[in-house]
Amino acid sequence: MLQPTLQRNSVNADAMLPTKFGAFRIRAFYDSVDDKEHALLYLEGNDDIVPLVRIHSECLTGDAFGSLRCDCGPQLEESMKAVQEHGKGGIVYLRQEGRGIGLFAKMQAYALQDEGFDTLDANLALGLPGDGRTYEFAATMLESIGFTEINLMTNNPDKRFQLLEQGIEIQNRVPIIVGKCKQNLTYLSTKAKRMGHLL
Repeated sequence: MLQPTLQRNSVNADAMLPTKFGAFRIRAFYDSVDDKEHALLYLEGNDDIVPLVRIHSECLTGDAFGSLRCDCGPQLEESMKAVQEHGKGGIVYLRQEGRGIGLFAKMQAYALQDEGFDTLDANLALGLPGDGRTYEFAATMLESIGFTEINLMTNNPDKRFQLLEQGIEIQNRVPIIVGKCKQNLTYLSTKAKRMGHLL
């Protein structure tokens, strides 16, 4: 019996995705540079509307398990709701767990945080970058559906800078302030005071 083969062609990997926030399309992408598969959740709409876009890095603990150590899960849900309300846009979901260090190292960093390190110093103590993410492929994903002029939902100036470098025109930055709780106050403070996030 012939076995089916996985065709890593985004044209063939695009389907409807009904969610609790509304219906989206979802498109899978393969990046041969990092050998990872990424996803784009998107909503097409009126050509006169500038799409609202969030670049979201994978966070298994926050997105799937509801962790209170970060604000990732609430940010993902808020961005899905916001895109539906806006009527056009998308969420670029990049497989860059733990600010790009991977799940295993992220758990090692969590252990250091349990001992009193903040999120930045924990990464650095492991000999890893404070933030190793890049967004070049995010621009490629957006371009594939014609989203070259966007409103960017982010608190991270580096996302805006990197997308601009890749030719994505950003009309407005839209803040996303959700998910604050006593368990992640240090995490949020570190992002603001040491990593330049606009909180």
